[in-house]
Amino acid sequence: MRLFPMPSASELARYYPSGYWFAPAADRASQIEEMYRRLVLSDHVRFVEGAIASAASKSTLLDVGCGGGLFLRLLRERGHKVMGLDFSQKAAHSTWSINRVPATCATLARAPFPPERFSVVTMFHVLEHLFDPGGYLEAAHQLLEPNGRLVVQVPNAASWQFLLFGQNWNGIDIPRHLIDFKEKDLVALLESCGFEVVRKKYFSLRDNPAGMASSIAVSLDPMGRRVRKVAESPGVRLFKDGVYFALMLACLPFTLIEAACRAGSTIMIEAKKKA
Repeated sequence: MRLFPMPSASELARYYPSGYWFAPAADRASQIEEMYRRLVLSDHVRFVEGAIASAASKSTLLDVGCGGGLFLRLLRERGHKVMGLDFSQKAAHSTWSINRVPATCATLARAPFPPERFSVVTMFHVLEHLFDPGGYLEAAHQLLEPNGRLVVQVPNAASWQFLLFGQNWNGIDIPRHLIDFKEKDLVALLESCGFEVVRKKYFSLRDNPAGMASSIAVSLDPMGRRVRKVAESPGVRLFKDGVYFALMLACLPFTLIEAACRAGSTIMIEAKKKA
């Protein structure tokens, strides 16, 4: 599914304000949010470590759309060589200054790296934001070493949540999501760009319960509040985050069942580079 009419690049930029990614502050609410994010990102870390183990070498991993870099920090703490890339200069700076992970500000198609530089490239919730997702996948193919691994995650437009919520499904995210993929669409795109699918995962502890909670109560979504620059005191923020967390827990059983039926609200794929 494609957004129509497509916004211009300048129009779209207004929906990516400074600080839309998570970067911890000194207040109690930020500290609690970082603890929570560390917990739910462990799900991503385990999946990606499987891709790292399968790659031909154990050279550097590149995370495209790294945001504040917490995911990369978790991998680095486990002994992996990592690097971030983001089109936002402030996000790349946050990755460097807060999480102490090297990062570059660039688009993947113009990233200043030589061919076959990385053993693994990851893209979590990136492809749906792009005017040309195929171009990013082709660039990733060039940057991966032989038998390198690509890990991508996108909202799943064939999920039960989309059937349940329709146009109010959080995964549509108009106008920031330009393309919404069904599983077969993503697999076909990966294969056309020189990849072979190795593994699929339909559940994300970070994204599936949160996505359903945001579809039910969009005003409580922490990222949505940052994007809209909602004015709130640390106490109010902590209260809203607590209510949102309780709602996510209530959504957890449903999201586990839909994922077990291969209809989770996100799909994560590991693919290997074909010669």
